[in-house]
Amino acid sequence: MQKKISFSSQGQRADIGTHKIYRILPNRYADAVGPFVFLDYIPPAKQVINDTDSKSGTGPHPHRGIATLTYLLSGEAEHFDSRGHHAKVSSGGAQWMKAGNGIVHDETVHPDSKTNDGLIHGFQFWINLPSKIKAEAPEYLPLPADKIPTKELSDERGWIKVIVGEHEEMKSIVPVYSKQFLYHLHLKAGQIFSMECEKGLECAAFLPSNKAMINGTAFDENEFIEFDRENGTIEIQNQGSDAVDVMLFGGERFTEPIVAKGPFVMNSELEIAEAYRDYYAGKYGVVHYPNSSSVMPVS
Repeated sequence: MQKKISFSSQGQRADIGTHKIYRILPNRYADAVGPFVFLDYIPPAKQVINDTDSKSGTGPHPHRGIATLTYLLSGEAEHFDSRGHHAKVSSGGAQWMKAGNGIVHDETVHPDSKTNDGLIHGFQFWINLPSKIKAEAPEYLPLPADKIPTKELSDERGWIKVIVGEHEEMKSIVPVYSKQFLYHLHLKAGQIFSMECEKGLECAAFLPSNKAMINGTAFDENEFIEFDRENGTIEIQNQGSDAVDVMLFGGERFTEPIVAKGPFVMNSELEIAEAYRDYYAGKYGVVHYPNSSSVMPVS
């Protein structure tokens, strides 16, 4: 039996610097899907590769209580943080950062230097952490495209990537602290894909490119779809002439309280106040940029 669709929506503009951004989650219908409490979508856009603006980042800023995950369909992301981590991932890759008890990071997104196509297209998710993990030290994990498990679908229908969680025999190396998943499905024209969803899990889909038929309903490009929590399948039909990409994600609903303010997601207003207090007291440190004798201040 197919899962019922609870609602669908499109994102609101929430631009950052020169980047056009659509805020997909939270929205007027939902504050979270399983542990996923935030989703920003960067629609495809071309930038001049040598343009200084295209290399500008978000600027140093703090996080606490969550894990951030950036996934790039196209482009290149470079990460710096106050724990000394530095890495760069390109098209098809991802980077995961457990903010834990507090970190400052800066993330630049610009065109992929390997492809020279000038294109930027991707996502940033925030994944809520259980309270005991919120108290742990930060961690960082870069995931080049070849480190993300990928499987060709039968009958040359397309492929599926497991960015977070498990699917069939595939398992991501991204740490998880509850039942959760994030998949990228690429479905060729005229093909069908279906997957079973466990009862009780919160599940959603997002269409970054082209239209698709999902559980018998037609949805447009850039639509976010959430399903009910009953046991059932999600069936995606590509009735178009071009391939369609679908992001599928969700997991267990958190039973702990969730309080979100700015860049922090904690369990109470008091913990939010402590997060801000510790940040302004300098406890998260400052971002160190390699190949530079200077340190960028966090204010």
